[in-house]
Amino acid sequence: MKILWVTNIPLPEASLLMNEEPASSGGWLINAADALAREENIKLEIAFPKTGTKKVGTLKGEKVCYYSFPFIHYRNHQSIKDNTNLLRIIDQSQPDIVHIFGTEFAHTASMVNVCRQKSKKFVISIQGLVSEIAKQYTVGLPRKVQYKFTFRDFIKQDSIKQQQRKFEKRGKHEIEALLKASHIIGRTTWDRACTSYINQSAEYHHCNETLRSVFYQHQWNLNKCEKYSIFFSQGSYPIKGLHFLLEALPLILNRFPDTRLYIGGPDITKTNTLKDRFKISSYGKYIKELIKKYHLQNHIIFTGILNADQMCEQYLKSHVYVCSSMIENSPNSLGEAMILGVPSVAADVGGIADLLTHKKDGFIYPSNAPYMMAHYVNEIFSNNQLALEFSKKAKIKASIIFNKETNNRDLLRIYHQIITNNAESYDNDQLKVGYLK
Repeated sequence: MKILWVTNIPLPEASLLMNEEPASSGGWLINAADALAREENIKLEIAFPKTGTKKVGTLKGEKVCYYSFPFIHYRNHQSIKDNTNLLRIIDQSQPDIVHIFGTEFAHTASMVNVCRQKSKKFVISIQGLVSEIAKQYTVGLPRKVQYKFTFRDFIKQDSIKQQQRKFEKRGKHEIEALLKASHIIGRTTWDRACTSYINQSAEYHHCNETLRSVFYQHQWNLNKCEKYSIFFSQGSYPIKGLHFLLEALPLILNRFPDTRLYIGGPDITKTNTLKDRFKISSYGKYIKELIKKYHLQNHIIFTGILNADQMCEQYLKSHVYVCSSMIENSPNSLGEAMILGVPSVAADVGGIADLLTHKKDGFIYPSNAPYMMAHYVNEIFSNNQLALEFSKKAKIKASIIFNKETNNRDLLRIYHQIITNNAESYDNDQLKVGYLK
């Protein structure tokens, strides 16, 4: 079976072959790709967009062939409709099936058109849904902040409201792609509901994702973590809800004045130099104002960009992980926290409830109620037995959801079902998948 993946970013092996630093995102694809590439009768090839190039590039990895193609802008309707670069990749690869990861970018709609033109079977995996993200993008932000411009925003034409509009425009291509799909892979009640009202005729296949390897190798320990510390994995743009977390933090500090919040990623509030002041976004400026308003300067640490090992270490150091997003499908950051056993508090949005069960293996709160977030963080901080119970149960659940062998088996079954058009014809011996025998 020959499989062509289409991803939003290059995998680390491809980045290294191009003498580039591997991306910090999309790490969950690595394990999934490795598992497929190790199958003796599977040939995996991976195509990805590359900014700054004008033609298709080919890279030979140890087990995987990679194709880079010019980035397709959502405004380039002709390139989306009829893309010669993607046609060239399909002609060269000649895959049995094309697996497109994500609907966030215009190349998904373009590859769907190419597959239909070349009569190639394809399936789309749902990551997030930009058409839905656009609706929630400014929740909790004052109107004056939504329409504000900093110097950086003006130069990049990238204010908060402009970001929202970009999501809306990209969402139109997302819906176009999903309407043309016969097969969709998802993993939550939320993505199934969303895709079914867009395209009722598409067949929905359930397949969970596999996390980065390092997260399967460690266990959170209450006695080794930094007490009263919170980890928030990313806060660079509004949809992640850092502004709501900062509203909750004073309520936590009232009971636990030593609380420290660690925020993954760069310091979006930095204004130390003239260059920093020119580069700050309107959202970063608003976060800086909230920090000052609530006197949080001594309680917040931006960690900088973390690789997988560093992320794992930060989770293990933390007393609680918080996900305060306005919308999510099934965030891998929450999955990583759960499989490590870090007690978690998450907003009840999107597919969160398919991961975390309220009061059983964590806490879920209404996304627009930061006081409830604070209450649940305080509950964990004040009750070691509860923290240990959540840790144990979350790890057990995550070990099932993110089981590498199960997820690879399910993915292979989906591929075979689509190729043969027969759900009952999947044959373990025919595919020679060792752990299935």
